[in-house]
Amino acid sequence: MGKPLKPLRIGLVGAGKISGAYLSTLGKLPAVDLTAVTDLDRCRAKVVAERYGGRIAVVDSVADLVALEDIDAVLNLTVPAAHADVALQALCAGKHVYGEKPLAVARREAEAVLAAARERGLRVGCAPDTVLGTGTQTARKAVDDGLVGRPVAATAFMTGAGHERWHPDPEFYYRPGGGPLLDMGPYYLSALIHLLGPVAEVSGASSRPRARRTIGSGPRAGHSFPVEVDTHVTGTLRHAGGALSTLIMSFDVHAARLPRIEVYGTEASLSVPDPNIFDGAVELNRGDGWVTLPASAGYPQAGRGAGLADLSEALSAGRPHRASAELAAHVLDVMLTLIDATGEGRALPIISTCERPAPVTP
Repeated sequence: MGKPLKPLRIGLVGAGKISGAYLSTLGKLPAVDLTAVTDLDRCRAKVVAERYGGRIAVVDSVADLVALEDIDAVLNLTVPAAHADVALQALCAGKHVYGEKPLAVARREAEAVLAAARERGLRVGCAPDTVLGTGTQTARKAVDDGLVGRPVAATAFMTGAGHERWHPDPEFYYRPGGGPLLDMGPYYLSALIHLLGPVAEVSGASSRPRARRTIGSGPRAGHSFPVEVDTHVTGTLRHAGGALSTLIMSFDVHAARLPRIEVYGTEASLSVPDPNIFDGAVELNRGDGWVTLPASAGYPQAGRGAGLADLSEALSAGRPHRASAELAAHVLDVMLTLIDATGEGRALPIISTCERPAPVTP
């Protein structure tokens, strides 16, 4: 990434577990400069400020943070139910926003965020930015270069036994706004849209095998809590370009040998690495065995925050940023429509659409 004329000054909202991944990257990115932090737990905010180093202001609330004059953008790492509210507070204060996924938990919230940004001429970005790394981007280049021929179909599988096994406070993953689809789906759907374009129609089925879950680690180990959302979701996606994708998102699979993502074309098959990470091997098979493709696109050695840096550089260059709110809103619409389709037992059209983000060229 090139160095912008002026780093984007960042205020962090939410100092929970995911903030550690961002902090490991932000200090290495010349495009951004962390200047303030807030969290409901002030002690957590102070730990983040001390870890990051430098002169980081610790403030008491989101309102206090967005009022700071040395903040250009808000990095929103709150729980999903708070994403839209924090984004709107930041936008109303004249700040750009980059947030964790999903963009919101309801369509009307996502639409309000997009409208507020347009009205004020501000940028909104949204995770995942993992799809900007060399893994998904090398796979995208292979598709765009015609190595698989015409894309016919794809598969995307995320299977696990549940986040309560490792997360000390996992309840929000099992409340409205959570579940495997809304939690992990953005990685896989964003990758599929980069590879095959927007989605036009979905159908599917889902289930909730267990009514309660038990925390497996940390100070609350052994505590059980209710499950309020379906935890195994299957779906069929018809992309606007005609390709069909099969999706499984599950917190109910103890072990599997499924690939992460594969793309099947008229000339070859493509194995795509886990979209929850930035790199990984991309393999092509024309019927004579799998061959690893060299990394040929994407931000190399990237980490969480690459999308925020891309937004900063896009502002300086006057170009669209890649981890956009428009893409995130389409992904949210796809997920919520899939949930509706599983309940109604029929295929449903996707009302929204989006442009494929620009590829990350070498």
